[in-house]
Amino acid sequence: MKHLKSIFRFLLGTLLLMMSSSKYALAQEHPGDDYEHLDSAISLSLLTCQPGEESWSLYGHTAIHYINRNKGIDVAVNYGMFNFHKPFFVLRFIFGLTDYEMGVQPYDYFCEAYAYEKRGIIEQELNFLTPQDKAIIVKALEDNYLPENREYRYNFFYDNCTTRARDMLLIPCRNHGSINFKRKAAGPSFRELTHKYTSERPWVQLGNDLLLGVKADRPTTISEQQFLPFNLLEDFDNATLELEGSEATPLKIVGKKTTVVPMFKRDYTKKDFPLSPTTCAIILALTICIITLFEHVRHRIIWAFDLALLIPIGICGLILTAMIFSQHPTVNLNLQILLLNPIAIACLFPIISHERKGHGHWFWFAYSLCLQLFLAGNAIQCYAEGTNILASSLLYRCYVRIKQAPTLKKQTVNQDI
Repeated sequence: MKHLKSIFRFLLGTLLLMMSSSKYALAQEHPGDDYEHLDSAISLSLLTCQPGEESWSLYGHTAIHYINRNKGIDVAVNYGMFNFHKPFFVLRFIFGLTDYEMGVQPYDYFCEAYAYEKRGIIEQELNFLTPQDKAIIVKALEDNYLPENREYRYNFFYDNCTTRARDMLLIPCRNHGSINFKRKAAGPSFRELTHKYTSERPWVQLGNDLLLGVKADRPTTISEQQFLPFNLLEDFDNATLELEGSEATPLKIVGKKTTVVPMFKRDYTKKDFPLSPTTCAIILALTICIITLFEHVRHRIIWAFDLALLIPIGICGLILTAMIFSQHPTVNLNLQILLLNPIAIACLFPIISHERKGHGHWFWFAYSLCLQLFLAGNAIQCYAEGTNILASSLLYRCYVRIKQAPTLKKQTVNQDI
């Protein structure tokens, strides 16, 4: 059944994308139309879509509803289109080189697709727009939909499908005055904002937190917080337009709010591994400590256990090293690289080679320093769940390895004699 749903979603998405490039092209074939006399015929709204159950849909989605009754246009303008089949898609996404595309879909099909996925839609029709404002926005949408302008460099926090929709709808505000969102300027960090949507998916949250670095823990501005669709929805609900040089009462920017597709109750419990990251970290930490204690008592090294530990640590370290070169601004400075350390892979062969002969290796001393810096880094970065527990157990193993080294060397010399 799951496979059938996936196939249906793929086919539906393909159909909508094909239709978006045909007759629903924002009437680009009539660029000279005079919108000034079509005030009642044109309406523009913000569409906010409920989060889904898949990891990529946990934060919700945003689109623009554009209606031109005189031309029979009723479409959803969507800045969240991307081609998963482009070469090196995953690598491009990791390095912040993903290009998203503006798409135009029939409004009814857009709603049906979200209703099928059990994702509600709330519509907020803009209230402050004059006929000239509507002309400006429609012209900007038409220009955006030109083949040479459709693609843009996607950034989850700073330039995504939600911020694009917001910026398009608020273009006319520059001509009128300023928007007051009635919220404190300094707010939660990017990491805290994402946690609101991943709290019930701890393993997704773990993956996010492992990739996010120090810069994701600074306070965000109102504008930055609007990368999340429901933050933007709330801000639009409360926002007013304050006209320049006027003492008139500020005008609410949203005139009508409608639930187009009803909200559905979510159950994320079936999606994740049954044990939490903290529980798994505790189990792994106890295993490390028990085996390390056994080695210490028996004056021996179980090199196969180090091999099993250092390979995943080193591979994760290589991923975090790659993120240093990413264009995502919140991932390139990440203290978790001190724990998930690429040196473990670089030194893997000599470490195991020494240990099979019963010798110590300098890696454990260097790694112990990295782990101490990692634990001290809690003062400036919020780490992924369970990583402090893992770091503490690995630091204990490093300490025992360092203490063992002279004993192991002496024992080997005596055996040679």
